[in-house]
Amino acid sequence: MEGIEHRACFGGWQDVWRHHSEVLECAMNFAVYLPPQAVNERCPVLYWLSGLTCTEQNFITKAGAQRYAAEHGVIIVAPDTSPRGDDVPDADGYDLGKGAGFYVNATQAPWSRNYRMYDYVVDELPALVEANFPATDARAISGHSMGGHGALTIALKNPDRYRSVSAFSPIVAPSRVPWGEKAFSAYLGEDREAWKQHDAVELVKSSGGKLPLLVDQGDADEFLATQLKPELLREACESTGHPLTLRMQPGYDHSYYFIASFIGDHVAHHAAALRG
Repeated sequence: MEGIEHRACFGGWQDVWRHHSEVLECAMNFAVYLPPQAVNERCPVLYWLSGLTCTEQNFITKAGAQRYAAEHGVIIVAPDTSPRGDDVPDADGYDLGKGAGFYVNATQAPWSRNYRMYDYVVDELPALVEANFPATDARAISGHSMGGHGALTIALKNPDRYRSVSAFSPIVAPSRVPWGEKAFSAYLGEDREAWKQHDAVELVKSSGGKLPLLVDQGDADEFLATQLKPELLREACESTGHPLTLRMQPGYDHSYYFIASFIGDHVAHHAAALRG
């Protein structure tokens, strides 16, 4: 690994590292916040998945999560949102290709060689973090928008790997909205049955675990009606008895101003599960 950034922050350190990903076949950046407690003890880890167009930088510079991570003694790991590099396939537009990995394992050419963000987040990155940092194997996961989709679906598919999950403004039913339909058609092909394995609403219906879901959604979000549709998640959870806390926050939009306003609640939620 190569250190890219090392900055003092709330008594701990905000670092950015670069490594070669065997899964993605490219160099990847990921951010790690080490709270002050990590000097003397191994700490649990909250994984944060960012949304469309983002890199590892958006969350660490805009959300203000380090303050709360330092308070609770939680490491925060924030990977990039897709493979990167000159040899990695890309597409026109912001919602497919680089910056738009959607946290799936692509099965279709030309994407299938590099776009394996599901395996990266679930397996390769935690193994790297737990081998190289003062991290325990107690994990939580959260994210925003496309990353909220990733957090929910990954946790629902792997309830034994995560102690808690939350999301801001998640794409809860990508199989039924334009962002998801475009990405899934490209990455997974036209078989909509295959899409269900990466759709939180569908996974709630079939999930054997009952990991509680915490979702914050702004009611002034410009994507609420067309891309996010949290009511579909509520309906699925009610019909299956899956525990869901869906907080509709009045006046808030899709931006990091929204995330910064409630990130303290989410870090506290995860810390209680991770250290409980």
